Order: sequence, then C-alpha cells, then structure tokens
Amino acid sequence: MRSPLRTPVSAPMMAPLVRDASLVWLASGVVGVSFGAIAVTGGLPVWVPVVMSLVDYAGSAQFSAVGVLLAGGGPLAAAATGLLLNTRTAAFSLAVADTLGTGRLARLLGAHLVTDETVAFALAQPDPERRRAAFWISGLGLFAVWNAGVLVGALAGSALGDTGRYGLDAAFPAVLVALVLPALRQDGAVRRAALLGAALALAVTPAVPAGVPVLLALAGLALYGRRERTA
Repeated sequence: MRSPLRTPVSAPMMAPLVRDASLVWLASGVVGVSFGAIAVTGGLPVWVPVVMSLVDYAGSAQFSAVGVLLAGGGPLAAAATGLLLNTRTAAFSLAVADTLGTGRLARLLGAHLVTDETVAFALAQPDPERRRAAFWISGLGLFAVWNAGVLVGALAGSALGDTGRYGLDAAFPAVLVALVLPALRQDGAVRRAALLGAALALAVTPAVPAGVPVLLALAGLALYGRRERTA
C-alpha cells in the first residue's frame, strides 16, 4: 500500500519533526491515561473509553461526552455534546486539505487524524513537503500514543476503584480548564461568550436533566458569532 506521505521523507527532515512532535505525544499520553482512568473509575466499562478513542478520536469532545455520561446524562446528550465541540475540526480540515493529498485513502485517514495539535504543527512548517511530513508524523504518533495512554489508564482505573483516593476525580475538570484557558486569555469575545454560556448552564441546572446544561451553554456561541459578523 502506498504511503500517505506520497513523497519520500529524508532522515534529516524527519529527525527534527519527530523530536518536536514527541513533546506533544508525551503530553497527550499523560492526558490519555487520565481520560481512561476517569472513565472507568466513574463506572464505565473498560471497552468504552478504548473504543471511543479509536473511532471518535477527539480529546476534548471525549472528555465532555464522558463527563455528561458520568453526570447521569443519556447517550444522545453525550454524543450531541461531543459532536458540537468537534465542529471546529471542519475548519481545520479545510486548512490542511492540500496537505493531506488527493488520494481517497489519504484523505479518509487524514480526516481522522485532524486535531488542534496536528494542524498547528503542520501549518507551522515553511514549505508543502515539510507540512505534509509534519502532519502525518505528528498525527500518526499522536493517535498511537493517545490510544495507548487511554488503554493503560482504563486498565489501571479498573484496579484503582476509587478516583477520590488518588485525586483522579479532580483531573477531569482540571483538564477541561487547561483546554479552554488559552482561548479565554487571548480573546475577550470568547471570554464574554463563555461567561454567558456558564451563567445559562448554572441557571438551568436545577430544572433540567444532566447533560442538558452543557448543551444550552453553547448558546453563548451566538454572542461570539454576532461579534464575528460585525467585525
């Protein structure tokens, strides 16, 4: 089977890309372990986070979907939350469409590997050949490390039994905060939209089923969208 890289990648080019990408792989693996452990110790079977990571490869969306499930929300609310959070990858895919190549297999596999990290890493390269190599090196490595971490975390979580004893129950909100802080710091419009969404979610929490407040909080995006149209 022909490599999706399409063009040979020289060792001098590959070595620095692997070195730089490995830092992201390490961080992803640690978060993956946390995700697997939290999902299992929260009451989900080991196979749920493992299969989710293989077929629905999206870190923040996975954390949010599992959070809805562990809070008592239904599968539909969890899936809707994850899908809505992952809509941003549509724009990412357009940004790297030329990088993926023209083959059907390359585009199908590449679409599955599109994440914040792989797109940023690819677009940071100075020429098309390096962008293509950076995308596939970082994307394939990240996918492998993330799934290995989730499996380790899920197996360890089944043995731990109690997340509170080890502080793992605090890891989920900590990870979500870490994911959103950069955007909140950089853009005042994002902060205002987030505050509106948070206020709405808190207001309806006592009256609606678990998982629904998260979906309603996305109404804050309307404020951000209005700002984008008038900018």
